[in-house]
Amino acid sequence: MQIHYAKLDHPAVLATLFHPRTDASPPPAGAVDVAIPVGDGIMVGGRLHLTPEPTSVNILFFHGNGEVAADYDDLGPRYNAKGLNLLAVDYRGYGRSTGVPTASNMLADAHLVLAWIKEWLAMEERTGPLVVMGRSLGSAPALELAAGRDPAIAGLIIESGFAFTVPLLENLGVDCAGLGITEGDCFRNQHKIAACDKPTYILHAQFDQIIALDSAETLQAQSGAHAKEFAIIPGADHNNIIEKVGDMYFSEIKRFTGKLGKPQRRAKAGVRG
Repeated sequence: MQIHYAKLDHPAVLATLFHPRTDASPPPAGAVDVAIPVGDGIMVGGRLHLTPEPTSVNILFFHGNGEVAADYDDLGPRYNAKGLNLLAVDYRGYGRSTGVPTASNMLADAHLVLAWIKEWLAMEERTGPLVVMGRSLGSAPALELAAGRDPAIAGLIIESGFAFTVPLLENLGVDCAGLGITEGDCFRNQHKIAACDKPTYILHAQFDQIIALDSAETLQAQSGAHAKEFAIIPGADHNNIIEKVGDMYFSEIKRFTGKLGKPQRRAKAGVRG
């Protein structure tokens, strides 16, 4: 799939959006590493934290810009303890992945990753619902997939996500006006979430210093899902949501995913945690 975000692929933007680092650590017990081909001899690495139960919910997870899949080695077992599989994937240049990350190939690769994960789950006879989840920068590939309305996707979770790209880039020091970057040149997350009709759960820190809370409020307002939930994490910032709420974080994700495939009423926005 060809996806072009030429202005976001400018070197000054890429230096802000992506902070790749390599990681060759072995997978912990209960996890397996996979290599997903994305074309031209490039592969994207993933680390899958799996429960023994073949009907467990599968969460395809896209991480933030300074993280790698191995950073979730401590959290994978906590998902598993709730009966959830965490399928964490990297971007090009991150972890064990090859290639160089760009905005264009991050979104194009997401489609290839989804196709590969679906085939892998079928081959392994893992029949639980598939949920797409993105944190921070990872909200862009997650919403790219959700907007495609793939019938295999049962739900969407966005943590610390952004609706508008220009304010995020400017907050990180990019001169968008000088580079001629407008919202029309960017990820258009606010439009993509409007195209997603699957159950959606948005959570955001009250004091997020990188992506303001009103960005999450916009995603909630624009969401095309009939069943959607919005949780504000009191006292938290961009990087300490789990630290603030502890096991409740995993319990809430379990609660949300446990309703997938069941009749649901429209949920009201509220505060959890």
